[in-house]
Amino acid sequence: MTIALRYAAYSDVGCLREGNEDSGYAGQHLLAVADGMGGYAGGEVASSIAISTIRRLDSESPRADEMAEVLQRAVEQANASLSRRIMAEPQLENMGTTLTAMLWAGSRVALIHIGDSRAYLLRGPRFEQITHDHTLVQTLVDEGKITEEEVATHPQRSLILRALDGKSPVDPDISISEAKVGDRYLLCSDGLSGVVSKKTIHETLATEADPRTAAKRLIELAIRGGGPDNITAVIADVIETDTDRDGPTRSAQVVGAADQRREITDQGDDSPARRAKELRGSGDTAEMDPVGDEEPADGPYGAAPGSGYADPYNDDYEDYEAPPAGRRGRPEPEAEYRTRRWWPMVLVFLVVVAVVAGATYYFGRQYVDSQYYVGPSPAGETVSIYQGINTDLAGLSLSEEVEDTGLRLDSLPEADRDAVENTLPAENLEDARERVGLLRENAANEEGSG
Repeated sequence: MTIALRYAAYSDVGCLREGNEDSGYAGQHLLAVADGMGGYAGGEVASSIAISTIRRLDSESPRADEMAEVLQRAVEQANASLSRRIMAEPQLENMGTTLTAMLWAGSRVALIHIGDSRAYLLRGPRFEQITHDHTLVQTLVDEGKITEEEVATHPQRSLILRALDGKSPVDPDISISEAKVGDRYLLCSDGLSGVVSKKTIHETLATEADPRTAAKRLIELAIRGGGPDNITAVIADVIETDTDRDGPTRSAQVVGAADQRREITDQGDDSPARRAKELRGSGDTAEMDPVGDEEPADGPYGAAPGSGYADPYNDDYEDYEAPPAGRRGRPEPEAEYRTRRWWPMVLVFLVVVAVVAGATYYFGRQYVDSQYYVGPSPAGETVSIYQGINTDLAGLSLSEEVEDTGLRLDSLPEADRDAVENTLPAENLEDARERVGLLRENAANEEGSG
C-alpha cells in the first residue's frame, strides 16, 4: 500500500489588516503554517523566513527514525536566520512567528509546533486538536484557573509564551504518529481557529469532500465572522494511490507572505516563471475578496460569467494572478460603498483594540505580580524566592528574584532539591517564606541524621 497526500493551501489578508503576515506551505512531504508578528513588515518577514527555511525538507527523504531530529534542526536554522536578519535590520527586533509543521515519510508523521497556530485531525467520526497552544490563557486553563469558555473573553488571550523570535532558544513540541488512509489534517493560523468554532470546523471538514473546497469554505466562514486577522488554512487528505481515483497533489503550494517574498530564497533565480511573476506583480496568493451580503444562486464558487461573483481562487495554483491594479487602486462604486460601510466597524474595532491592549497590560501586570514561587538562585547554589511566572516571553523574563534565602541547595534532601529545581509555587510572599522554612527544617533534619 502506497500512502500519499491530496492537499490545498490558501491564505487571506482578512477584513481589517492591511497586509498578510501569515505564510503557508503544502507539498508532498511537508505541510506548514506560520503566523508572523511584530508590526508592519516584521511579521511578514518572520513567517516568510520560517516557511522558506523549513520548506527545503519537502525535497528530502529523511529516515523515519530521523524525522524529529531533522525537523528540530530545521526550526533551529529558521530561528538562526531570524537572528541574522535582526542583526542586519535592527528595526525588526520585535518580529517573531509561530510555526506548526508536519513532515511525512510514508505513513509516519512528525509534528513540530511552537506558538498558537493549530493542527487538527479528522479520523472517521473523531475530531481533535493535536497541538497545544503556547499561550498564557491555555496555561491558565491547564492549571484550572479559568475555563475554556472564559478564554474567548480573557484580556490576555493574545499573549503567546513561545515563538520563533531569533532571540530565545527554540523550545517546540515534537511528536511522532502514524497516519491512516482516510485521515484529514488541517493546519491553520488563529485567524481561523480564533473566529470559527471547533464544531463548525469539524462540520466543514466532515462535509466538504475536496480539500480545496473545504479550505475555501473555512476562510469564507472566518471572513463572515469579521475576519479581524489574517487567515491561513492548509488541508491534506491521506489517500492510497493504488485505489484513489483522483490521485495525490503533485505541485507544491506557497501562500501568504512567503509567496510574496520568495526573493528570500530565490535570489539569483532568473527563470521564466519568476520573470512572469514579477511582470504580474506580487499580490497575495489565493486571497479572497470580502464576502458581500448576498451570494448568487449558483453559490460562491464557480459562478457563471456575468453573475457579478468571481471565484477568487483558481484551481491551478501556478496560474493564479493577483487582481488587476485598478481593482486595488481607485474603487468601483460598489467597492466604494462597501468601504464606507466598513468604516464604522473599523473605528469600533480600533477602539476595542486600544481598550483591550490597555486592559491586557494592566491585568497581565496584576496577574504576574501576584504570583510567587521558590526556585534555585540565578547562580544555582542557593534557594531564592521569586515574584512572577517562571517563563520567558520573547526573551524577556516574567519573574524577578525578590529574596535570596541563603539556604544552600546541596544541604537539602534529594527530594526537596528536585522540587526546588522544578520550582515550588506559592500563593504569596509569606507562603513562599513558609515553604522555605519547611525546607530549612528538612535540611537540618538531614544534617542531624547524617
